[in-house]
Amino acid sequence: MSNNPFQFKQFSIKQDKCAMKIGTDGVLLGAWASLDKNPFSVLDIGAGTGVIALMLAQRSSAEIIDAIEIDDKAYEQCVDNFEQSNWGDRLFCYHASLEEFADEIDDKYDLIISNPPFYSEDYKSENNSRDLARFQDAMPFDHLIESGAKLLSKEGSFCVVIPFKEEEGFIQLALEYNFFPIKILHVKGNPSSEIKRSFMEFSFHKSEIKKEALIIETGRHKYTQNYINLTKDFYLKM
Repeated sequence: MSNNPFQFKQFSIKQDKCAMKIGTDGVLLGAWASLDKNPFSVLDIGAGTGVIALMLAQRSSAEIIDAIEIDDKAYEQCVDNFEQSNWGDRLFCYHASLEEFADEIDDKYDLIISNPPFYSEDYKSENNSRDLARFQDAMPFDHLIESGAKLLSKEGSFCVVIPFKEEEGFIQLALEYNFFPIKILHVKGNPSSEIKRSFMEFSFHKSEIKKEALIIETGRHKYTQNYINLTKDFYLKM
């Protein structure tokens, strides 16, 4: 199945060249990230297939939607997915590491979003591309936060998804760069499971943290109304 294009309501994603396929984390992040400030410019760090950037192109009127992808094959696929979409004139992917990009780009972005590699456990597979996409040592959290702080506009928002167990440490790192959490969503697979993911929005301006929770399903393929409401503009069967 993963070698076939993934069809969303308004665009299609080819993913046969990408180590990391379409997943719940990326789709939820693309649907959840706040556009209340009507960003003019958006940056997706570690774009993979480009799905998050495409979702934001569908959801927003942002005129500049840039993406960064370091893996050769994923970069090629992301560019192809952008070009085949209805928003190709607003989407652009850079083939670079985050460090290179942050050093060379003077522009600031109103919204920065990332579904970063975060499998920091010891286990690694035999697939180097997949490891690069999934393991935190390819993009350490402190490096992600430092570069995000450098690239974000003064009034901008920085949105990320990480494992729940990493939340406290990530927030402490972010505070070192004057990034304050303003919105947190805790996601559970089902009512009886533990919290699996933390979706977080940061800002340079401190405010009361808005905390919410989301349960994905109550049974196999029995999705909650909250999950349906978040993803119905994208998934075909929602």
